[in-house]
Amino acid sequence: MSAVLSLRDVTFRREGKQILHGVDFTVSAGEHWVMLGPNGAGKSTVLSFCGAVTHPTTGTVHVLGRQLGRVELQALRRSIGHVNPRHPLRSPLTVREVVLTGITGTVETPARWRPTPSQFSRTEELIDLMGLKGMADERWPTLSQGERGRTLIARALASDIQLLLLDEPSTGLDVAAREQLLDTLDLLHTTHPGLASVLVTHHLEELPSQTTHALLLAEGRVVAAGPTHAVLTSENVSAAFQYSIRVEHHDGRWSARARR
Repeated sequence: MSAVLSLRDVTFRREGKQILHGVDFTVSAGEHWVMLGPNGAGKSTVLSFCGAVTHPTTGTVHVLGRQLGRVELQALRRSIGHVNPRHPLRSPLTVREVVLTGITGTVETPARWRPTPSQFSRTEELIDLMGLKGMADERWPTLSQGERGRTLIARALASDIQLLLLDEPSTGLDVAAREQLLDTLDLLHTTHPGLASVLVTHHLEELPSQTTHALLLAEGRVVAAGPTHAVLTSENVSAAFQYSIRVEHHDGRWSARARR
């Protein structure tokens, strides 16, 4: 499978402080990665490389076959979907209007822009796919956090993206809303089989069952990277979080608790 994302010996310094140390991993088309680690591990910095937002201090980052530093970033970002529960929308747009901003790559609806019939039809299909049928005219301020999350996934998919980034999408969700969101993410394995994704979280319980690979970070270094069952072991997770943790996998889902 072709590489959608590749980091090779990546380091990053900010204000004289070393944030990342020699990070290496590769995401191929159709793979669904999770990035795990304690606060301050460097997850947000790595995600900013994945989203073609930040350049490394040293090392190389290839996103969709293009090397950062040798490509126009704005054009590259149009092929990357980003789901952030802290979406900075201020206007009371409808669900439909929010999804349409995924086509324009904006937060607000651009003045005088109108979708084509095919774009409008695609938007309606995504709204239904995300379990929001009948809610297309509901306004952003009235939505629950779970409904907002699914709206943002539809927004990300509105463009012809090859890479989907999810930055702690379960933040603020109750158990039912979290499970509904995870079911929605698992759908992408079938509806968008070539799409690659990277999900950032602190909690193994928030991994979709279709997660194929994992990257464990601690203090800016890779503890382990590769297929989930090889990476998400009690030993690796305990090393990353510097605490004795028992990791279990049951019915396609992961869990973690302190070892007594």
